[in-house]
Amino acid sequence: MPNQYIFTSESVCAGHPDKIADQISDAILDAILQQDSNGRCAVETLVADNQVVLAGEVNYQGKKIYYKKIARREIKRLGFTDPKLNFSDKSPVTVNIHEQSSEIATGVDEQGAGDQGMMFGFACDETKNFMPLPIELAHQLTMRLDEVREEEILPYLRPDGKSQVSVRYYRGKPVEVTQVVIAVPHDEDVSLLDVRVDILSQVVNYVLNKYGFEISPKQLIVNGTGVWHIGGPTSDTGLTGRKIVADTYGGYARVGGGAFSGKDATKVDRSGAYAARYIAKNIVANGLASKAEVRLAYSIGVKKPLMQEVETFGTNKVSQKKINEFANKLIDTSVSGIIKKLKLNKPQYLETAVYGHFGRNGFSWEKVVKLD
Repeated sequence: MPNQYIFTSESVCAGHPDKIADQISDAILDAILQQDSNGRCAVETLVADNQVVLAGEVNYQGKKIYYKKIARREIKRLGFTDPKLNFSDKSPVTVNIHEQSSEIATGVDEQGAGDQGMMFGFACDETKNFMPLPIELAHQLTMRLDEVREEEILPYLRPDGKSQVSVRYYRGKPVEVTQVVIAVPHDEDVSLLDVRVDILSQVVNYVLNKYGFEISPKQLIVNGTGVWHIGGPTSDTGLTGRKIVADTYGGYARVGGGAFSGKDATKVDRSGAYAARYIAKNIVANGLASKAEVRLAYSIGVKKPLMQEVETFGTNKVSQKKINEFANKLIDTSVSGIIKKLKLNKPQYLETAVYGHFGRNGFSWEKVVKLD
């Protein structure tokens, strides 16, 4: 890496079409786990202009789950109740969800992985959450965008939105926020100039000040085309699993081969990524390195990973042998070991489906454990 460079990451609001899809899929997963802690789920959602499509496979014991009701509940919660937007909780919902393939179930029932694939976990000491600063700031901005709309601090904002943050690094350390881009739909009777002024004070610098940064009006772009009034699926189609970079580390670290939302923990795309983050975060939080990447790979039906490697990019404070011993003591990375250690067989996934799966307290894979 050169001594000086700029890195950019983006995040999206809860009302972004892809995130609507993610949240519906994870709400269905939670409903299944509420009925059956050993339930299986692989559900994807498509949202488009005045339509919702649910598709996938499930297997659980319990009462009938009304998938249409769940989808409409989430759409309403996210603020899409205005019929003028041509997408709302009254939009048609098509359901094509069937029982899990018996061929997949054969391997999973023996505590093997539900699929093949590779997963990555990452942590660094740039923030108190051990996340890269650009994605941390981007998530905080989208959280704040949703907050000022929901709490009617800026009541003219509409659901949907995106943030993008560029950070200048010097000798590997973040030193300055150079540019922020915000996209957010708003009422037609509010000028873009007024929106821009409010966004700078109530959203952007409100967030950046907490991290010791501030930008000038010249460093802020709001709605780059000059106009955005209609957001959500009326303007852009959304699909589960299309925001895996924003879901993880904002492009700062490598990304695995699969998305997370709508999948139960036997799908290692999700559980393996959570375990990898758990290991990486604890390596950095325990002072063994300043930066850590954990690499895992699995094969369908096989219980343990085919690959488990830790890379610390020359920042390690102890030997590689001690880091590997620490990782092995921290968690058993077999599929059943991950599910048991991180308590992944209970409803909790709707909350993960927006603002990133990592860097937020309250999730088991974010817990710091002090080990000798």
